[in-house]
Parts: sequence; structure tokens; C-alpha cells
Amino acid sequence: MITKSPIFDLECRQCPRLSDFLDANQQQYPDYHARPVAPFGVKNPKLLIVGLAPGMHGANATGRPFTGDHAGILLYQTLFDTGFSSAPTSDSADDGLRLKQCRISNAVKCLPPQNKPTGEEIRTCNQFLKAELESLRRGACVLALGTIAHAAVLRALGLKLKDYPFGHNQLHDLSNNDLPHKKSKGLFLLDSYHCSRYNTQTRRLTTPMFQAVFARARELVDSKG
Repeated sequence: MITKSPIFDLECRQCPRLSDFLDANQQQYPDYHARPVAPFGVKNPKLLIVGLAPGMHGANATGRPFTGDHAGILLYQTLFDTGFSSAPTSDSADDGLRLKQCRISNAVKCLPPQNKPTGEEIRTCNQFLKAELESLRRGACVLALGTIAHAAVLRALGLKLKDYPFGHNQLHDLSNNDLPHKKSKGLFLLDSYHCSRYNTQTRRLTTPMFQAVFARARELVDSKG
């Protein structure tokens, strides 16, 4: 009997470097979550946002993706502006904020040293992203924040990066592809530069650029009913 992979495992310790780093982090910051961070949002989303990994003093501290760090400021404000969130700021895991029609996840569920997971760690964690993508409804939009998330989504779907190059506000229609997993058919992949402090402060990503991506996601979600 084949056991279906879960979309998340709070007790996962498959990556020794990450597990050891979280153990040390919990010793240094005993009030932090310091464990794998679960996806946050609705059970059956029309929009799945995929980031890179939890931030040291953000999701790793609060236990909610993009909550408590700089990257979440622009993300949650934009989600609110486009009708995907009940509030413009995400302060803590128990602040009452609700997402609408969407869910936020990460390519790697554990905090990596220097915010840089290894290729092996990304591949190991890909089983959870694969299961999450398989659970999506037909016609759902997957919004990848950055090239690593983009590549992780394609890996999880059994697709090649060369066939779907990353580009900011680039939409990839996967609906006509014979994907390896039946439940993964009919997806759309939308790309954005990551809303990191570095990208926003260097103006590689501006607020209007980010808003344009989510406006496109909103149009796509609305068009699918």
C-alpha cells in the first residue's frame, strides 16, 4: 500500500543541518516557534503563494508564514488591497487575520542558516510541496515568489525549468500539459520577484510592480469562478 505524503509535518527532521539549526535557535530564542512552519490560509485555495523559507525573526518566531518580518509588510498589505486578506498587517499567529481564497506556503518549511537552503534541502522538502500542489483544485493559480520557489513548483510537478523560465509577472498556463499527477493538471503558475527587504530597498521590486502581479492573480481567480 502506497502512503500519500502529507502537505506538512511539524515533527519533520529529515534535514540534519536544518534540524540542528532549529535546535540551536530554540535554545537562543526560547519563545520562538523554531520548528517547521505550516502553510497558512484556506483549505482549498484558488491562489497558492509559495515563498522560499521562514525568516529568522519572522515565521520562525511567530509560526505563521511572512509574519513578523519585513517581507510580510508588503505581502499582507497587497493581499488586503486585492481582497485576499481580512487585514493589511499580520502581527502574530493569533491576531485574528484570515486569508480569503488563498494560502501561503514555502518551498522549504524550516529556517535555513543565512536564509539559504541547500539544493538537497530543497529537494527533500519538495515532497510536501508536491502533495500540496496535488491537493489544489483544477484551474488554481500558484504564485511563486522568486526563482527558488518557481523552480521548486516545477520540480514538484515534474516539469522542466527550461520550458517555463522565470520572469516577473510572467504567467505560465499549465492547463494543457500532460502533468505526471492527474490532480495537478489545469494549474497556472504566476511569477514575482520575492518581496524581500533587499529587493524592495534596491527597487528591484516596487510596490506597483508587486500590486500588478496580485491584480493579475485576482483577475485569474475571479475568471475561474
